[in-house]
Amino acid sequence: MTDTFRDPGAAGSAPLARAGAGWGWILAYGILSVLLGVAAFVWPFAATYAATLVIGAFFIAAGALSIGAGVFGRGHEGRGYQIGFGILSLVIGLILAFEPATGALSLTLLVAVWLGVRGAMELGFGFRMRRGKAAMVVLGLIDVILAIVVLATLPFSALTLPGFILGISFLLGGIAAISSALHHKKGEPAFAVPA
Repeated sequence: MTDTFRDPGAAGSAPLARAGAGWGWILAYGILSVLLGVAAFVWPFAATYAATLVIGAFFIAAGALSIGAGVFGRGHEGRGYQIGFGILSLVIGLILAFEPATGALSLTLLVAVWLGVRGAMELGFGFRMRRGKAAMVVLGLIDVILAIVVLATLPFSALTLPGFILGISFLLGGIAAISSALHHKKGEPAFAVPA
């Protein structure tokens, strides 16, 4: 059995994806998301701390590379910008890595923004879906509410709240993906929206 078929009504048409193809990848993503969500919810401080360290490492790497590009990249007008951006990124990365409480507060603000934007996008997308509409709309509403809760409880909950929020968001996103994968396995379009 192949993963493609041709539209019999279109002469010389390109192969189209078989209905249900790739459902296992969606299911795997959903399961992993659920597991990450449960882990973050059970250990919110560890989830917040780990996220702070990982983001700090990315900033440190970006800063070092940007400084290197500015110092060694001769002949371009943006050398000063590259070095300045690199120093700023490096300082932020070091704060996140070595002052995780300060980093967690900043991360909490970023999580609130991320949840608010994600929730708005999920609401917009959810209202257009044919299947799984309720789950996506509920997920969007929860993400927007969580963003408001994060902003309302700063700075006291900055060390654990991001872990709880990420846990809930990953858990519900994983459930929505698993549901979509199971529908897609039956031949229905994944995350179906009207044409």
